[in-house]
Amino acid sequence: MVDRFLNYLALERKYSPLTVKNYGKDLQEFEAYFKSLGDQDLSWQTVDADIIRNWMERMMDKGNTATSINRRLSALRSFYRFALKRRLVESDPAHAVVGPKRKKPLPMFLKEQEMEQLLNPLMWTDSYDDVLARTILIIFYETGIRLSELVSLDEKDVDFVNNEMKVTGKRNKQRIIPFGKEMEDTLKSYLVKRSELQDVKDHALLVSKKGTRMLPATVRVIVQRKLALVTTLKKKSPHVLRHTFATAMLNHEAGLEGVKKLLGHESLATTEIYTHTTFEQLKKVYKTAHPRAET
Repeated sequence: MVDRFLNYLALERKYSPLTVKNYGKDLQEFEAYFKSLGDQDLSWQTVDADIIRNWMERMMDKGNTATSINRRLSALRSFYRFALKRRLVESDPAHAVVGPKRKKPLPMFLKEQEMEQLLNPLMWTDSYDDVLARTILIIFYETGIRLSELVSLDEKDVDFVNNEMKVTGKRNKQRIIPFGKEMEDTLKSYLVKRSELQDVKDHALLVSKKGTRMLPATVRVIVQRKLALVTTLKKKSPHVLRHTFATAMLNHEAGLEGVKKLLGHESLATTEIYTHTTFEQLKKVYKTAHPRAET
């Protein structure tokens, strides 16, 4: 049956030799498993869903990832669909088996001391490039806005009377984000520098030296280069600063609902991932600090 299935994949479905080989390997592993159980009556025709689940549990115990296990389960499902359609088996035990959920990776974020080091005014020159870059970083860190929201900001969106910023998010939904004294001073210093440019071509808040609205790709490069000065994180993107904002807020006892509104999330479940991040931090602190944590 397995050989017939692999020939079908190769000749009729035109799968690559490597893909066919991987399907065959996955099926051989499952066959070796159910034969190792010592039940002489077990065969491809008599295997049930419980045996498949036990096989998956065994793989999990061995440290296989959810992605790897789901790939093998997918091979088994394809095989049984093929066999059932050709009446080589009387039932398909794999269709009712649910694979393990893939763990969502926790958001990457910078530590507060890394941000303090990066934003230290003594680390920056008075050049337009530096003033612009520091302004970008502070807006990201103090508001948690998205890259698309940052580059779409206009001058009129900043209210210095109430220290508020109007942000246009996904599906043109607008929200108001407050900001503090440091961001106020930073923005005012930047606007002075901006006024010295010879030709500002539109009403964008953040512009290049040529006076044109900042492009997302340019902002990404600026953020990546600056974050590389203080962190070894693999990802060094504007979204990492959004994660950093959210994590810092929750670490300083901000309410989840409030952080949700500031980030512009539609669902609280999206914001809740940051509670896992802060809990992971808490576990590390506990393991480091408590005298009996490792006993």
